[in-house]
Amino acid sequence: MYEKYLLQLEEAGKIRNLKERSIECYKNYVSYFLNYMGKNPEELTCQDVRGFLLARKDDGLKATTLNLYNSAIRFFYRNVLHVLWDDITVPRMMIEHKLPTVLSVDEVDRLLDATDDLKYKAMFATMYSSGMRVSEVIHLHYDDISRTNMQILLRYWIYNTTNRNINTI
Repeated sequence: MYEKYLLQLEEAGKIRNLKERSIECYKNYVSYFLNYMGKNPEELTCQDVRGFLLARKDDGLKATTLNLYNSAIRFFYRNVLHVLWDDITVPRMMIEHKLPTVLSVDEVDRLLDATDDLKYKAMFATMYSSGMRVSEVIHLHYDDISRTNMQILLRYWIYNTTNRNINTI
């Protein structure tokens, strides 16, 4: 029923040098949208897209998937139907960013107790308590730790290609 429009979508994707996988995904998302709406594509509006995306959100789809639908349908509207796209009527979904998990004191103790080697235990404790990277802990020297000030000096290593030696900043 919508083959003509999907072929135009494929052609528009190829002329814009989209990857074959992107074109196939766009065709799938647009096909699902067209079948859901059941209307002639020439009669579709941005309000139809908004209703479709809200219905898909109610079905439990995540924001990233809804944004993929949004991108595919927007491409279809602009490049096949030649309809102006309204970003206010059909905004992209905000993606939720979860905060990282902070370990409890007991979990940190279990992590450190799982290591038998004192050297590695000290490295893990330093990394966890200071937020240092592995490479920073590996390059740490005894003199870099100021016990009186409770401070650690971090050195950034740069390889000098002209003199073939390592400098610190």
